[in-house]
Amino acid sequence: MKVTSRFLGLVAASLMVLPAWAADSMLINGAGATFPYPLYSKWFSEYRKVDPSVEINYQSIGSGGGIRQLLDKTIDFGASDAPMTDDQLAKATVPVLHIPTVLGAVVLTYNIPDLQKALNLTPEIITEIFLGRITTWSDAKIAAANPGVTLPKDMVVMVAHRSDGSGTSAIFTDYLAKVSPDWKTKVGAGTSVKWPTGLGGKGNEGVTGLIKQTPGAIGYVELIYAKSNNLPVAAIKNRAGQFVTPTLESVTSAAAGVMKSMPADFRVSITDAEGKATYPISGFTYLLVYQKMDAQKGPKLIRFLNWAIKDGQKMAEPLSYAPLPKALIAKVEAKIKEIKAE
Repeated sequence: MKVTSRFLGLVAASLMVLPAWAADSMLINGAGATFPYPLYSKWFSEYRKVDPSVEINYQSIGSGGGIRQLLDKTIDFGASDAPMTDDQLAKATVPVLHIPTVLGAVVLTYNIPDLQKALNLTPEIITEIFLGRITTWSDAKIAAANPGVTLPKDMVVMVAHRSDGSGTSAIFTDYLAKVSPDWKTKVGAGTSVKWPTGLGGKGNEGVTGLIKQTPGAIGYVELIYAKSNNLPVAAIKNRAGQFVTPTLESVTSAAAGVMKSMPADFRVSITDAEGKATYPISGFTYLLVYQKMDAQKGPKLIRFLNWAIKDGQKMAEPLSYAPLPKALIAKVEAKIKEIKAE
């Protein structure tokens, strides 16, 4: 084929209009929590428009995997809904900072065909289900918490839980350990526990999939995963005795009690918090960042973090996350300033 000057001119013109991100860009790799993945995915996509010179690649592998890879120094940052433990921090060869990004709700979602009303669940009922003691949906304790609701008589309860190391599990089991001494003794809390009953799914996505395909199933996921799959969520009885559904306001209320006593490193639990309007299974989620980074990637990540806790907060509510309380943002900004690029 004869190559004409007109053809070469068209090629040159097309190259001139390539988007800025098509050029070589710096790759920053992160991995960890599935809990905030819908929001983080949105953030990293939108941030390309802010700084086309950087591409942030994030693998949604669970909080446990994110912490493990951070300690192995195979990624540039990690993500977890469970703060790292003192033992984990001691294993880090470089100090690690916790940067809270948003708050979210761990919800109890279920698959009970033809149920006409959202379930009410008490701490006792949730504990008994996940200990394997309540085995049918017609159990008297469930019926007592849901007067006027017709429950299926012979439907077996199938528990779905996480199979991987999970910050969502850490928030959920932290709640159960607070409301049930029996759970605390027999199972405990953490990113990975020995579940007394049920089937495991990988990630929030895996648990959601198990629930959708199994009539009678119940499990715990981050709110957006239930919403995006059109699954119902239960109202949970809180410390004040009120049945509360997870909303922006009820999750934000859970953080109110710790604002004055927030530790300097932000490692805090807000499950089973005080307040009539408080949703009791709430938590912060964190980006885990090395305090010392190299001179190339460090400034890029610092700029992103400052964008995330300001402009990025506007994207939280549409995806069912609660933005950081305004009183906390200045403290997080100060923490970001502790990151050194050398």
